[in-house]
Amino acid sequence: QVQLVESGGGLVQFGGSLRLSCAASGTIFSTYAMNWYRQAPGKQRELVAGIGSDGVTTYADSVKGRFTISKDAAKNTVYLQMNMMKPEDTAVYYCNARLSTPTTVLNHWGQGTQVTVSS
Repeated sequence: QVQLVESGGGLVQFGGSLRLSCAASGTIFSTYAMNWYRQAPGKQRELVAGIGSDGVTTYADSVKGRFTISKDAAKNTVYLQMNMMKPEDTAVYYCNARLSTPTTVLNHWGQGTQVTVSS
């Protein structure tokens, strides 16, 4: 069973920065895609950024140029560096590990970490 533990959330002012971390149990980055999702009150959970097992990254349009996802295989940790933050970035951020095969998709989720951006 893959376990994911997020950290690094908190309160930041408009224009500020935060770095989220997601520590995974075990060595999974060679097979799992790692993603950051967020969910604001009253809204659906949305994909913020992802990094594949091959290192290819994707970003939501709303965060392109401001957020950077990266991973450190030696530490089994994926990061989300968030810069130039806006109040609309306020949400609970979740780490996701996804294993896709021809017949199934397996998802693991962290418990979430609150990020609040004050205006």
